[in-house]
Amino acid sequence: MPRFALQVEYDGAPFHGWQRQNDLPSVQGAIEHALGKVEKGVHKIAAAGRTDKGVHGIAQVAHCDMVRDWTPFRLSEAINYHLKPNPVSITACAQVPDTFHARFSAQERRYLFRILPRRAPVTHSRGFVWQVKQQLDLDAMREGASHLLGKHDFTTFRSTICQSLSPVKALDVLDIFEVETMHGTEVHFDVRARSFLHNQVRSFIGTLERVGSGSLQPIDVKTALEARDRQACGPVSPPHGLYLAGVTYETSPFDGSVVVG
Repeated sequence: MPRFALQVEYDGAPFHGWQRQNDLPSVQGAIEHALGKVEKGVHKIAAAGRTDKGVHGIAQVAHCDMVRDWTPFRLSEAINYHLKPNPVSITACAQVPDTFHARFSAQERRYLFRILPRRAPVTHSRGFVWQVKQQLDLDAMREGASHLLGKHDFTTFRSTICQSLSPVKALDVLDIFEVETMHGTEVHFDVRARSFLHNQVRSFIGTLERVGSGSLQPIDVKTALEARDRQACGPVSPPHGLYLAGVTYETSPFDGSVVVG
């Protein structure tokens, strides 16, 4: 059975997360339903990351196994046709070896978080950016973020329902920078690691936003991390500012070269 890698873009607002759920809309469920229209039968796909309810995807990666030997272009066109009217799109498709696995072959996940510090209500970007009313001190947030880089026990920044066997993860990148948009200056967070705990990124952002607003000091991030106590975490940021922005593999499935599984 030929295997295909899919790059997926989606608006997370109408869905109860990526993962298939009984009687609740999910991104995975929408794609599997579309695949059932393309080729009759039950389809199960695997993805690089299971985003929560309301979290968006820019370049999620999933894989599926098909019976027919589709060309990637025809397969992506067929899936997109049957995905309508869901806000989900297959933006790239490539045939890959059966050793490729969207989740287990991934070497890095990249998340983007968008904050818009603005008093006037958000209109055009509503549901796609976290609006805060006060300006943020980026230097303070960067200093606080520096304490999170590297390998740590991130118990403070993991959800109480996290199913990961260990709270120890290695955070590779947490960059904070400003981006000019037509709606105002946004603060963007580029967060990268091989894998993440449940709610880890949103817990980082919620805590760092408190640093940027002056409610916490940068050293408080280090204190919270070392506490290894969920109660020491700042508020968890809302999901609608968060995007799964990309997944890195040893060789990209979508550049025309052979993928190493």
